[in-house]
Amino acid sequence: MLLLSILLLMFQVKGVHFECGKRPIFEEGAQYSKIIGGMEAEVGEFPWQVSIQARNEHFCGGSIINKWWIVTAAHCLIFEELLPTDLSVVLGSNDLSSSSLEIKGVTSIVLHKEFRRLSMDNDIALLLLDSPIRFNGLTEPICIPGKPSPSLWHKCWVAGWGQTNSDDKSSVKTDLMKVPMIIMDWEKCSEAFPKLTKNMLCAGYQNKSFDACQKEKKKVHG
Repeated sequence: MLLLSILLLMFQVKGVHFECGKRPIFEEGAQYSKIIGGMEAEVGEFPWQVSIQARNEHFCGGSIINKWWIVTAAHCLIFEELLPTDLSVVLGSNDLSSSSLEIKGVTSIVLHKEFRRLSMDNDIALLLLDSPIRFNGLTEPICIPGKPSPSLWHKCWVAGWGQTNSDDKSSVKTDLMKVPMIIMDWEKCSEAFPKLTKNMLCAGYQNKSFDACQKEKKKVHG
């Protein structure tokens, strides 16, 4: 509950008012372009998506929740025993090879105090940036859910950077990718995956060729 309390406090600080979940650039109208194993995200479609890097190499994704904080997966940080000074957060572009990337340093890592390495329960963490983000359409905050979990069969997206073909190491993309998913019934999923906990969502793909875990440890965001 400590991490949740921190998240809620961020949105209750006096004088802090902003809208989340806005995609002003993407909502002007864009067409999807299909590629192997998923689709390439359009400019501004996921403006809250960031690349978390160590030594200038992407290893996990995250989401902007306000101008100071990034939410990501705890396992990304704890297994590598990374320090804040080892990390950088790249934002403002779908293309990690772009020359116009915005890069922020990290001053603090906050892991969920009940994160469990073996079960991956409470797999969530926060990163405090060294300077505030200026929202501009290419960078915008994601919304924190108002209820414990999304509706059953709710359609959503997973977005991230990584391989588009698990059998081809040269298929690593520097462009942000997305795959469609549907929130599945937790009870049925737990029968197939006994280690599933109540703090986890279960989601399936509309196309079995899609995979969110090919060189991409991050998950998120519908």
